[in-house]
Amino acid sequence: MRSRAAAARAVYEPVAARAALTALLLVAAGGLLSAAPQAELWPRWEAHDADSTARVDHAEWAAFLDDHLVTDHPSGVNLIDYGAVPAADRNRLDAYVEYLEDVPVSSLNRDEQLAYWINLYNAATVKLILDNYPVDSIRDIRPGVFATGPWDMELLEVEGIALTLNDVEHRIIRPIWQDNRIHYVVNCASTGCPNLHPEPITPANRERVFDAAARAYVNHPRGVRFEGSRLVLSSIFEWYVDDFSGDLAGVVDHLVGYVDSQTAERLRAHSGRVQYEYDWSLNEP
Repeated sequence: MRSRAAAARAVYEPVAARAALTALLLVAAGGLLSAAPQAELWPRWEAHDADSTARVDHAEWAAFLDDHLVTDHPSGVNLIDYGAVPAADRNRLDAYVEYLEDVPVSSLNRDEQLAYWINLYNAATVKLILDNYPVDSIRDIRPGVFATGPWDMELLEVEGIALTLNDVEHRIIRPIWQDNRIHYVVNCASTGCPNLHPEPITPANRERVFDAAARAYVNHPRGVRFEGSRLVLSSIFEWYVDDFSGDLAGVVDHLVGYVDSQTAERLRAHSGRVQYEYDWSLNEP
């Protein structure tokens, strides 16, 4: 009998092969596969109330994930059957996002704010897919011909300021908290992305979830794998190399803290070719 990991690879590898071809085509077309927005702090969002005990209610997001997130797919990727989400649940998700938009986030303490922004980003991304479904990829949702996706669309309004998904991730979360594990918990509704976590992020579970999400991703073929003498990494480690000490050595140092011991040994010894891949297909069954 094959191991669970082998079974996951058997399902995932055809997807990875398609992703590699897609990557080559996008590079040829000038796609943004070797670049990503730089972390660019907006000082406006550094404000917080260190003494605040206020809590944000993420129960509706928890219920949505419990009802619609598939966590036992043989691919090892958490999926959402977007087409099967009933109108009532879409409306509840819309209401949750609107509730978050009304939260006076600057009055929260720092830990509560981080949970807020991550859950807002993930819920808004799922809402975006549902609002535009059916689509084959989140990149198909574009405000114009030359856009590469929806990340610069003003989808949210928080404390009277219009925000894009890029604003939330690259101008708020990354530069303020400066924790590279954030890349494992911010989800872009794509097969190549780290899994959408099955529970909301909270101050109480953050460390556990961040570490579990990192281990799950880098021990899956879409995160890290060897093909013969070639090391294949998720494009996340190329796009955001600055968050991993700025070079491949920094990426490897990070990875060996989370991969299994055999892979860690191979990573330390590797001096050959490195390839980056990412699968932008929608994270649906």
